[in-house]
Amino acid sequence: MAILKITPDTIAEAARHIRAGGLVAAPTETVYGLFADATSAKAVSAVYDLKGRPRSSPLIIHVASIDMARQLAEFDRRSTYLVQRNWPGPLTLVLNAKSGSPVVSQATGGLSTVAIRIPDHPVALALIEAAGRPLAAPSANRYGKLSPTDALHVDTQFGRSLAMVLDGGKTRVGVESTVVDLTGPQGIILRPGGIATEVIEAALGSLGTASDSGAQRSPGMARSHYAPGAKVRLNALEPAGTEVLLAFGPNPPEGFIETRNLSESGDLKEAAANLFEYLHLLDRTDIDAIAVMPIPEKGLGAAINDRLRRAAAPRY
Repeated sequence: MAILKITPDTIAEAARHIRAGGLVAAPTETVYGLFADATSAKAVSAVYDLKGRPRSSPLIIHVASIDMARQLAEFDRRSTYLVQRNWPGPLTLVLNAKSGSPVVSQATGGLSTVAIRIPDHPVALALIEAAGRPLAAPSANRYGKLSPTDALHVDTQFGRSLAMVLDGGKTRVGVESTVVDLTGPQGIILRPGGIATEVIEAALGSLGTASDSGAQRSPGMARSHYAPGAKVRLNALEPAGTEVLLAFGPNPPEGFIETRNLSESGDLKEAAANLFEYLHLLDRTDIDAIAVMPIPEKGLGAAINDRLRRAAAPRY
């Protein structure tokens, strides 16, 4: 894999590769994405094949403007209100697909809906603009494994099976986008993420949960997901064997063979930004488990705990 510094020339090269049906890894504000032409069945199929992802799991389509988004999806008053205040940003909306949309059915899991967002990252936006079309961009990792927050994480998982990755350094948000389903009368949080649920509720009122949604309309809904190689043990307050510790807050417990603190000050935004990086660093073969301290279930803590619960779930 070629890890490329970001310049106008490398963005242009990456866009040419995408237009030709190839795949490129590049940063967004959340995690690194695997960018592909969302209007090409061949390119989208290559994404599923490379990731080992079930084809029933829809991909999030990334666009560079609200005008581009309106060519792909039906917007109502609620969706318009949300995007005017939260795009670009880590918010994905699941909307009814627009008749005549160029996005291929393979990218939507064969559903009549489309998951769509505008990323808040200059490289991702430049890549979409240069490609001149909507791009599918799931996380640049093997299906069910730890999400990548820097270029080396991508290289570790894919190596020579991926042609190029644009190196934008560590991602800023560190967890994937919040996904909201607006295809019914009540908004439903399908996946907590980089925008707190409280922000969405302030705009829309009471929200449903993923269990109210029925079909899998969003990525990140599998019970086992975001998993390191090592087992994950939640709500740890002391070691239980040979363990490393993913800590949170001041004065973490002692007795672990290694500790990484998501945020010594208890800042959930900092913790989210460090989550996947520290899980990558703690993932070892000589341990019984990665132990994780309790994290408050509020704000971005909901997204952090969602990722950790899925990481700790029984593996398929």
